[in-house]
Amino acid sequence: MRETDMTAGPERTARGGTGATDGAGAPGPARARGRRLRSWRAGLRRGGIEVRHLLRNRKEFVSYLSNVVVALMVASFIHDDLPGTHIPAAHLTIAGFAAYLLFQVGLINLPQILVTERDEGTLLRLRATPGGIPAYLVAKSVLIVVMAVGIITVLLGAAALLVNGPLPHSPGGWLTLIWVIALGLLAVVPLGAAIGAVLPNAREALAMIMLPAMALLVTSGAMFPIGRLPVVVQDVASFFPLRWMAQGVRSALLPDAARAVELSGSWQLPTVALVLAGWAVAGFLLAVPLLRRAARRESGSRLTERQGKARMSGALTT
Repeated sequence: MRETDMTAGPERTARGGTGATDGAGAPGPARARGRRLRSWRAGLRRGGIEVRHLLRNRKEFVSYLSNVVVALMVASFIHDDLPGTHIPAAHLTIAGFAAYLLFQVGLINLPQILVTERDEGTLLRLRATPGGIPAYLVAKSVLIVVMAVGIITVLLGAAALLVNGPLPHSPGGWLTLIWVIALGLLAVVPLGAAIGAVLPNAREALAMIMLPAMALLVTSGAMFPIGRLPVVVQDVASFFPLRWMAQGVRSALLPDAARAVELSGSWQLPTVALVLAGWAVAGFLLAVPLLRRAARRESGSRLTERQGKARMSGALTT
């Protein structure tokens, strides 16, 4: 028995089964890079399919655009100027809604999507899917980025046409808007995936996420200058990414005179980048392990039990 084991080892190594090289003599890291590349390709293909599905689903597509309608309606009723400036307060509202919609897509919509798909058996099927969890995360990232960029484009375009909303005044403003959107999504999408991995079920997901999100909307300075809030509330809001996303978007959309209503009298763009980057790193460190743990814990019996409870409560129909 031992001789068989000793001779089988080199044979397996020569075939590339368990050794440090594959059949062509490529080192182990090369195989790992190949797996990552295949995961990215599978994820991008799946992401493209999900984007096309979203565009073809009119009901779901319109539900996302309804947020733009709400933002425009709120802005149309605001006629004052920001304190000490001649800048319409409605412009701050539009900028705040732009940041909040980015936040919403990553931290409200994405966890709901993940919990719903888990209850439908998607995580269970990932065990036999090429690329597994990494490809799944890439696909969801593609979907969320397209959704976020589309919503922001529609919001800013419609606001500029209908309520004289703000747009960047220079190439530097457009560049700032782009990197704030990109870094803001990096900050909230992995965190949303981590939250989606631990939520109990699809029916409770919205209730558990919406209240904290609305509290952050009110306290983050997205709707009105954060300096009007108590210092304790300012400190708590400054810990979360929405406050900094909103400030970064304002720096891109509003003229320099609007800095007068900021806490420090400046846009603090280095701090914006640092805080969002920190949340992005924390989210990535949490998301992959939590999703892998959720996938490992999935079984046919767990899925059947969860679906049975959902049917009894009326959350799932057959």
